[in-house]
Amino acid sequence: MKKDFKILAIESSCDETSCAVVVNGRICLSNIVSSQIDIHTRFGGVVPEVASRNHITAIDNVVKLALSKASLTFNDIDAIAVTYGAGLIGSLLVGVSYAKGLSYALNKPLIAVNHIYGHIAGNYLTYQDLTPPFICLVVSGGHTAIIRVDDYNHHEIIGETLDDAVGESFDKVARVLGLGYPGGPKVSALAENGKNFIEFTKPNHELGYNFSFSGKKTAIINYVHSLEQAGKQIPKEDICYSFEKSAVDELVEKTIRVTKQYNYKKIVLAGGVSANKRLRADLSKKARENGIECYIPKMEYCTDNAAMIGSAGYYAYINGVGIADLTLAPNPSLSL
Repeated sequence: MKKDFKILAIESSCDETSCAVVVNGRICLSNIVSSQIDIHTRFGGVVPEVASRNHITAIDNVVKLALSKASLTFNDIDAIAVTYGAGLIGSLLVGVSYAKGLSYALNKPLIAVNHIYGHIAGNYLTYQDLTPPFICLVVSGGHTAIIRVDDYNHHEIIGETLDDAVGESFDKVARVLGLGYPGGPKVSALAENGKNFIEFTKPNHELGYNFSFSGKKTAIINYVHSLEQAGKQIPKEDICYSFEKSAVDELVEKTIRVTKQYNYKKIVLAGGVSANKRLRADLSKKARENGIECYIPKMEYCTDNAAMIGSAGYYAYINGVGIADLTLAPNPSLSL
């Protein structure tokens, strides 16, 4: 295998069209992301058909920009990596089809990457010396899970959400408060001005290491509706503060508890919600108090991006897994 193995990676699982060039799974030469947030804001959320059509429009230019920024050509690339699940079927289809076309035309290996493995790998780009094993808290719009990462390609779910993912809950809370899309940043911004904690639900200790955010979301909806019916003012800042604190406290407490139970010394944070200020601060603080190292990705590797797919793709390839052919098909419900 070449000393410097260059992977062209493609990510199109939801509403970001992204292409990156990654060397040896650790060095990002370019990471171009074309976001559709402004397009979907008017609808209050991602519209799958609109997302896939915009991926088709953007992907060719995004790939060209990634190569140009890396000062490379297609001939310099050693392999093509692509997200094939989980995600929206139409969005995934655009990226997978484009990647298969490149693989065939360039006669380069094709690497199929699990989107969640990609989020975890975003930390390998942030920390050059980070290696498994570790406990990873994955938090995004579609996933919430505590995962034991034994090595680069072996993962075991210790606990996961039984209903809404935490990112999804942020969006739903934002919607009921009329904050708009995307909800996470808007809820967090208001939470910074919140003062009074409102306990919407009691902790459910029967869940073990699993999570349930649906109850919190439903309790907030009922609380807001009762205030509206009584003609009272809705304390949006306090509601956002209370929801965020409750969700983050549960995420942090269970992650620390799992890490100590398994006697691991490293915690890794991954996924779009890893950009949340309170979560980043509280997890770092609690880890430090318990003598555990905490790794948090750079902001550009929190939300969906192709660099993380290039990193995960590299470790899949060198270990002989994930190597695909032209029969590769998107898997929108792909799990760990």
